[in-house]
Amino acid sequence: MRTIRLACAALMAATLVAAPRDAAAQAAGQAQQLQQQIDQLRQEFNQRLSALEAQLAALQGGQPAPTPPGQAPAPTTVEVPPGAAGAGGPTGPLPVYGAAVAGAKVFNPDMAVIGDFLAAAGRNRTDNPPPSFELHEAELSLQAVVDPYARADFFFSYSPEGAEVEEGFITFTSLPGKLLLKAGKLRAGFGKVNTQHTHILPWTDRPLVTQNLLGGDEGIADAGLSLARLLPIGSTFLEATAEVYRGESGVFQAPQRSDLSYVGRLRGYRDITESTNFELGSSIAYGHNGITDDTTTQLYGVDATFRWRPLRRAIYRRLLARGELVWSRAEKQSGANESFGAYVSTDYQFARRWFAGARFDVSGRAYEDVPNDKGGSLLLTFWPSEFSQVRGQYRYTKLGTGEKNNEFLFQLLFSIGAHGAHTF
Repeated sequence: MRTIRLACAALMAATLVAAPRDAAAQAAGQAQQLQQQIDQLRQEFNQRLSALEAQLAALQGGQPAPTPPGQAPAPTTVEVPPGAAGAGGPTGPLPVYGAAVAGAKVFNPDMAVIGDFLAAAGRNRTDNPPPSFELHEAELSLQAVVDPYARADFFFSYSPEGAEVEEGFITFTSLPGKLLLKAGKLRAGFGKVNTQHTHILPWTDRPLVTQNLLGGDEGIADAGLSLARLLPIGSTFLEATAEVYRGESGVFQAPQRSDLSYVGRLRGYRDITESTNFELGSSIAYGHNGITDDTTTQLYGVDATFRWRPLRRAIYRRLLARGELVWSRAEKQSGANESFGAYVSTDYQFARRWFAGARFDVSGRAYEDVPNDKGGSLLLTFWPSEFSQVRGQYRYTKLGTGEKNNEFLFQLLFSIGAHGAHTF
């Protein structure tokens, strides 16, 4: 028994002596592993530093940088010039492999679909009153950079009347002299409303002057060329635009190939304060109207826009006030018909998602010698999010022929996908 006790005591003593030795050996092993990791990181850092120094020396000497061992060649980059407002696709560097641009926007352009659902109630005695319910328009947009020198924008419109290309054009952004050239089918730069798609209007309809003198929803939209130049003068920005079109639109008709139509516009923009700005524009358009081979239509317009949006409460308050005046001279077989039209509108945001607006219209008719049509509208708009809008509009119209219309219009706008910004 005594022998067993002596053996246990000896075993415990040996364990207590061996434990510090094992702990010391384990700590020594961990320290060795950490030292190896530090040495490996130091080696990798030195290799990368040497590679960067070699690349810097190559760039300073005008030679391509050597590729470090064990690394794949890095793609070169080209700088894509920034486009004007409304551009889709990237505007920064894109990787280039060989001679091809390999950016995601090239093979996957920005795509969006916007629905415009419209309902109407009340009395409308015009020749083409809106139905009780309709999908007024569905717009499909495709936008992307073509190459470092151009971008492309396509807008397809689907309505009860059929499908059409509302706009489809290429924009060259790197021309000499800071010129901007567009080629394709465009909404002509006459005034403000004619350039805007239906879904970005602050109303469910277009003003009477647009319907009577500028071709309605279709407007002056045609295949042609547009050349623009921005002219900054101090704190004021001037933009001059000259356009030439085939001559087939809602206003102009071309009996012969040489009967082109022409549009010119000059607009100025200026910031008044950090929260307000003002824009003033003038436009002119000329082309054949198709009544005879020689009859023409001339249009002259002036537009003004005032914007107020305080920076500290930008998501709660804003005001957009706009007016536009158009004078038309349309030749007929017997003389010419001169007409005048204008509208004034306001759109005020009084809460985070609520807007209230009003519009007053007056307009003659392009080819009819009747008293002016007059109208007024009150609007209330709710924005659940940036992808949808709900709008109600009361519209009163007194036609030059004597009819009076009282209507309630309801609009639901909704969109999916990435839709590029429109012209400011």
